[in-house]
Order: sequence, then structure tokens, then C-alpha cells
Amino acid sequence: MKRFFTEYLIDWKNRTHRKPLIVRGARQVGKTYTIDEFGNKYFKDVVKVNFEENPELKQFFQTNDVEKIIQNLEIYFGKKIQLSGTLLFLDEIQICPEAIVTLRYFYEKIPDLHVIAAGSLLDHTLNDLQYSMPVGRVEFAYMYPMCFYEFLDANDEKLLIEFLKNYEISQKIPQPIHNKLIDLIRLYFLIGGMPEAVKVYTETRSLINTELTHESIIKSLEFDFSKYGTRSQQNTMIKLLRYIPKIAGQKFKYANFDNSIRSDAIRKALDLLSMSRIIHLIHNTKATGILLEYGVVEKVFKTLFLDIGLSNHILKLRLTDLENMRLSNEGSLAEQFIGQELLCLPPYFTEKDIYYWTREKRNSSAEIDYVIQSGNKVIPIEVKAGKTGTLKSLQIYVTEKKLDKAIRFNGDLPSSIQVDTSIKINNNMETVNFQLISLPFYLVQEFNRFL
Repeated sequence: MKRFFTEYLIDWKNRTHRKPLIVRGARQVGKTYTIDEFGNKYFKDVVKVNFEENPELKQFFQTNDVEKIIQNLEIYFGKKIQLSGTLLFLDEIQICPEAIVTLRYFYEKIPDLHVIAAGSLLDHTLNDLQYSMPVGRVEFAYMYPMCFYEFLDANDEKLLIEFLKNYEISQKIPQPIHNKLIDLIRLYFLIGGMPEAVKVYTETRSLINTELTHESIIKSLEFDFSKYGTRSQQNTMIKLLRYIPKIAGQKFKYANFDNSIRSDAIRKALDLLSMSRIIHLIHNTKATGILLEYGVVEKVFKTLFLDIGLSNHILKLRLTDLENMRLSNEGSLAEQFIGQELLCLPPYFTEKDIYYWTREKRNSSAEIDYVIQSGNKVIPIEVKAGKTGTLKSLQIYVTEKKLDKAIRFNGDLPSSIQVDTSIKINNNMETVNFQLISLPFYLVQEFNRFL
């Protein structure tokens, strides 16, 4: 299946000042498959060292003499490693921390060799690395589950992707095309973006097989808990894994989760899940400028789950019953979807930071689902499951922060309007004037272009 991340790998391969690349991402988001496909297509040969399958190869990396490492790998694999024609792929590198250190010396001693490393639990190893981290000698890139466009591509809807990428907001989208895209969005809500689940569905069209795949992925995530947590932490992480999908779009409150577990133990388990990239913490920010992280309130956050399909499986939504049911939690699903898509957006070389904003004041409370930086501007994003919804929170936010643009995602056709009204804030009437770009969910990948 096509992954847009491959385009970044091609760019990395062709760059003159290239460094060894470390690809980070949760288990089963497609790192190994994508790198394998890239290597086989764009290199004459691939030498793949999988430290999980071949732990004995860790012995080669007990030295920083990279020329000796190359020599040993050539003897072991029985083929020459060519500087311009071979990709050296170090998979599950978190199992061999010494190999992470050697990336510095590959860069310094053999800069022409293409080296990629990847690992599912890599963040834990990087956090606890006892050796000198090769800062400035490596590049990072980040992979997530398949975005909606990739899901469309896997379902042979390439013409729809082309249509959306070339769409201008002044155009009218025919209602049948809009309806088809909304149906596909709902399907994505349920299948999700985990490559194995998408592959099973596109090949078999079996919802039962897709459910079985979801269950298998969740069990593999839980199995990993034993690799980086104590027994007590493992139990808390399993509980959190089952709890977080229930509170999508809501502020995380320790007491609401389990008041029998100390808050510091819950926070540690959350941090472990975050380092495993199973969840993403969406922190509250009070910042007034583009440096949103400077206004972060560390203790106030929402949790975004790895994948919307897995989330629905945990919520025990039976895919085989869909024709006879309505999704009662479409609002939280819409917020999960938008957050997941925002993380997937390029560029892939930087880790995404998305925030939310809330104000809890009597008679004037407000909340903005997501706040992001786009270029040199702060953009508030509201998410509505249906076609309509109040703009009160947006009006308060853009007025207080003196912004001139906002985004709303919903199920309606796209529009761009100038909001010109007044609103009561802190017992004062304030003038509100801003551009509201309202987009259907399926255009989330295009909103930067419209801005």
C-alpha cells in the first residue's frame, strides 16, 4: 500500500547533506514495511539488520569502528555493501542501544552510505540511553497510522484524492460526491488507519476479519507493556488503554479514571504510553503568540488515541452491526479523527505539537478543540460532528487573542464567510470580526492551502 512517507524518504536519499535517519512511530504503523518497499525500489540492494530477529548481530556493534562493522556485515550476509547502491537498514534498533551510538560514526566516517534505523519502542531507549546520544549527527522522521488520503488510495479512490488536492474553496462540490466522501469518512472512522487492518479490509471486504485484526494489534500493544513497565505499571497501562477511547475530546481527570491509583502512578503510566506513541497528550495552552508551548499548562490535557479504528474496537463497536445503528459518539470520533489527521500532516521531519484552549469562567466558559501554529499564525480549530454548531467559543478566542482566521471542520459542504458580530465577554460587549473557513472532514489535509 502506498504511504506518503515514502516521498520524504526519496527526498532524504537524494539530499547532498544527508545524515543517518531514525524513523520513530508506534508499533505496526508501517515503518518496517515502508522502509523495506523504499529500499527494494530505490536501491540496488538492501542489507537489513533486525535486532529482534537476529539478536546475535548486536555483537557487531560493540565497537565504534564502522568500517569493521561493515566488514562483519558483508561477511555475515555474503554480499558487498556499496556506498551509492546499498541501503543499510537497522530495524528494531532499540534492542541494541550501541547501534544508535554508531550512527554518529557512520555519519562522520562513511557519510555517503545510506543508513536508516527504526524501532517501535525507540523513545524508551532514547530516554534511558546510557551512552552518548549522536546529537547533530542523525535526523529524525515520524510515522503515524495511514491518513484518510492513504486510506482512499488503498481503496482505489485515486480520482477522489486528485479532486480534493485540486479543489478550490470557491468551487461547488456536487452533493453526490460530498455524500460519497462523508460515507468514506465514516468507514475510515471504523476501519482506521493501521496498515494491517486497512489491508485486510481492502483485500477481503470482511468486517469480521477487520475486527480480528484490530484485536490482534491491541493484544500486541499490551504485550509490549512488559518490556518497559513494572507489573503495577502494566496493569495501569492496560486500564488506561481501555479507558482513554471513552474520553476522547475530554479533559483527563485522574479521579475519574481510578481513584484507587495514586495520581503520580497514573501520570507515569500515561508518560509510558506516550513514549510508546499509543497516546498523544494534547496540552492546554494559554499562549497569546505563536510560541504555543510557552503557555502550556502541564497538568491540564486531553488524550488522543493512536488510531480511531482501534479506539472503536476498544469501545466494542461491532462493525458487523453498522447498518442498523447510529454512532452515538460521533462528536468524540470527529475530534479523534481531526487530531489524528493533524499529526499525520507533513513535514515528517518534525514532531507535531497540537494543543487546545479552555477558559473556565462563570457565565463565559469556552473551549477550542485544537490550537495549532500555521506558518507564523495561531489557528484555532473547532470540530463539529454535524453540519451546525455554535460559534461562541471561537468568537471569544479570536477576540481575546486578536486573530483574524479560524477553521471549523464538520459534515457540511465547504464555505468561507466573514463573521462580523458582537459578543459579551466579562460583562463587556466586544466586536467580533474574523474569517471562518468551514471545511468538511475530508478536506483536513488541505486546510493549510486554504489558509
